[in-house]
Amino acid sequence: MSARRSKTKYTQIHVSIPVRLLEDFDDTLQFNQSRSKLISTLIKNHLDGDGSELYAHEPVELIEFLQYKFTRGSPEDVLIESLLKILSK
Repeated sequence: MSARRSKTKYTQIHVSIPVRLLEDFDDTLQFNQSRSKLISTLIKNHLDGDGSELYAHEPVELIEFLQYKFTRGSPEDVLIESLLKILSK
């Protein structure tokens, strides 16, 4: 029985990042997750445009979305409501 071979070629890279950032990143990984695979996925998402979808929305739409993150009538909600009124003028 022969070993399964992947047609995808891989390379090693060396990057410098803060130690604490790497520790925090590693803390998010499950025991069976690959750091390399997740970093590859993050790079692919960046290249595919994921994360830039915020630019597809108008500022007022983003603020309205943010408003739903807070309890109705909370100080944050009132502040956002005031901001929306200012922007709608």
